[in-house]
This record gives sequence, C-alpha cells and structure tokens, in this order.
Amino acid sequence: MARFSDSLPKGARVFESRLQVQWADVDVAGIMYFAAYSRFAEYAEMQMFAELGFPYESVFTEYGFWLPRVHVEADYHAPALMSDWLRMRTHIERVGASSVRWQTVVFNDRGGEAGAALRFVVAAIDAATKKSRPLPAAIRAALLACVGEADA
Repeated sequence: MARFSDSLPKGARVFESRLQVQWADVDVAGIMYFAAYSRFAEYAEMQMFAELGFPYESVFTEYGFWLPRVHVEADYHAPALMSDWLRMRTHIERVGASSVRWQTVVFNDRGGEAGAALRFVVAAIDAATKKSRPLPAAIRAALLACVGEADA
C-alpha cells in the first residue's frame, strides 16, 4: 500500500464526520472492503453540504439540479477492521462554474493513520433536462469560501 501524503492546503475549511465500520462493510477476512470507503466518503459529503446550509434532503429539489460524479479516484493506505471508528476529513480542492472537486481522507481512530484518500469531481446538471448547468450562485459562493490558499 502506498504511503499517505497529506495535501491539505493552508487555510482550507475542513469538514469532519465519523462512522463506525459495520459487519456489512467488511470482507470474509474482517477487513473493510474497498468499496465501503465510498459509502463513508458519501456520508462525509452529505455532512459537508449540510454544514454549509445545503442539506441533501432538500437542496436538489429547492435548486432543481443534481451533482452526479464525473470522476472518482481512491488510494488505500491501511486496513480498517470491523468496529473501528473512522473519521472522515473533507476539504474542497477546486470550484469551477459547474463542477466541484473535493478530497475525503479516512482516518482510523484506532491508530490515527489514514486508511484511504478519495477524490471526487461532481458536475452540476439540470434536474429536468439532465444537461450541464452552472452551480447555483449561493452554493458556489459557499464552496468557494472553503478553498485553501494553495488552490484559490
């Protein structure tokens, strides 16, 4: 496994959330299955948007758009085991006119090490037409305010 290299830019707003590894998250060896990390990162994403004032249970209907993934990458560094508590640290890397890129690093509370780092790029599309559209201005402004100095 590759060694984790932290890329948190100076001044970036950090969003944190925690989840415990469940039976459904592990393979027969008792190690967290690689695809389960995506579910944990999606939980962190929901928490980030809620903290910004745009909860997923209402924001898409209110603004008439969706944020499908257009690119996802993941690096795995250390295994997590059933019942481990994982802390997800998310920060916005880039905000475009109609897209957003963020990184979620999953740290294991058991040893403090990073178990995985996932990067997501989402693109705003109109909910009715399914065509690309600009991010809603209020959401884009809130996201831009989170970007660190190195990425501004």
